[in-house]
Amino acid sequence: MDVETSSPSITSLIDKIVVPGDVILDLNKLDNQTIKLGAGLRQDCDSISVMKVGKLKLSKPNKYWVESSTKRYVPSLEDTVLGIVVDIKSDNFMVDIKGSNVALLPVLAFEGGTRRNIPKFEIGTLIYARVVKTNGIMNPELSCTDAGGKAAEFGQLKDGYMFETSTGLARMLLSSPTCPVLEVLGKKISFEIAIGLNGRVWVHSSSHSNVILVSNAIMRSEFLSGNQQRIMVEKLMERLE
Repeated sequence: MDVETSSPSITSLIDKIVVPGDVILDLNKLDNQTIKLGAGLRQDCDSISVMKVGKLKLSKPNKYWVESSTKRYVPSLEDTVLGIVVDIKSDNFMVDIKGSNVALLPVLAFEGGTRRNIPKFEIGTLIYARVVKTNGIMNPELSCTDAGGKAAEFGQLKDGYMFETSTGLARMLLSSPTCPVLEVLGKKISFEIAIGLNGRVWVHSSSHSNVILVSNAIMRSEFLSGNQQRIMVEKLMERLE
């Protein structure tokens, strides 16, 4: 007697641990659907398989990735990253984004970019950018514009304080709805923040004590539940007062 077996549906795997070699999706079973693959996933012919250990995540409606708390960053298309200029060439800024290869930021990859208004970045300049090209072998390419060619929030980050986190914490901070630690901080104090999926966070405020508070709260939040994050922020605020 023949017995039909089927692999778990991709929706049942969301937030579950997956390992390299797991096949999470058969593309032949999709009905004219388009999906986007993030870090830790790859397409093998008609299937989507896992490349690293972690939790399978979904950003609705259709982007999937494997989330793991690592220091090393693997670039993925449309990721937002915080990069540091490490060299300057005639056509590109060479930018460290914590990946295996230095990223290229074309000197014209800015809103209204022309040869006459190339940004005057120096080595060490901190930049908020978007990954627009990556294939795992060549240098990733960045842009300081959104998909519509506008600067939006991208570009140089001046002043402030930058610190490093795991990539898992960075994704938690960028999750929707707003994670509790940022939600509570935003109601209590005034600050600016930029979060890179490559595990870098930039914080700016008119008050140095606020910068220290926000940075400490974020670094302590990674392994706390939502309620624990709220309690932790309240305790830090009490010390500040």
